[in-house]
Amino acid sequence: MQLNSQQIQDINTLAAWLALDHMPTDGTLEVDLAILAGHAVLPNVEGVIALAKKYQLPLMISGGIGHSTVLLAEMIANHPLYRQISTQGKSEAELLGDMARVFAALPDDQLLLETASRNCGENAAFSQKLLDEQKWQPQHVLLVQDPLMQRRTWETFRYQWRDRADAPEFISWPVFVPQVMMDAGMLRIIGAPPQGLWSMERFLSLLMGEIQRLRDDENGYGPRGKGFLGHVDIPDEVEAGWQRLMQLKGVQSRLG
Repeated sequence: MQLNSQQIQDINTLAAWLALDHMPTDGTLEVDLAILAGHAVLPNVEGVIALAKKYQLPLMISGGIGHSTVLLAEMIANHPLYRQISTQGKSEAELLGDMARVFAALPDDQLLLETASRNCGENAAFSQKLLDEQKWQPQHVLLVQDPLMQRRTWETFRYQWRDRADAPEFISWPVFVPQVMMDAGMLRIIGAPPQGLWSMERFLSLLMGEIQRLRDDENGYGPRGKGFLGHVDIPDEVEAGWQRLMQLKGVQSRLG
């Protein structure tokens, strides 16, 4: 896909806004629990697993059989480090739990798997249910998801806990912020090693679709739509960039 400088800038503006990052820059980390919502961006998954290893942080992995399960299984099967993992019939949480054991030798008692959720709303609802069943009330929770879904995940978890006096502080961490650049006439994703990243088609589909889902209208996930999250203010520069990109031939057909 050939894009001009304005279009590349618009993609990068949207990606940076979606990849909501609350991680402290001074090296301090006050977190009781990390929650990894199932997805198929392997450098992102490895980042939170490494953090859990470094800080001996309990890691909840939330994900049943959903839209990314087949892709995650394919990514694992084609990765030289993870191809030993059996993927047949496993939930996203089980697959990612196996990755945590292979990548960082995380012990089972550091992992808590939620294996029933099929989407972001259920990630939040079922994670809350599992924590309640465990009688666990963490004060500070690190949230990790596909970087392009990071803002929606943070909004969804906050909305799920909105009426709870014991709601934790949710700290959004995308691990890395994806950007794109033209390289020898080809559009390329940068920000992390290429192994285990999105295809460009999937990247653009998620990028554009996330803005649509965050809109508070009948097609969005806000109060006037599916009701998974509260109202989200979309900055003017993000809205303008999204509108310009929507005019590109073929972009609307990628929305999903």
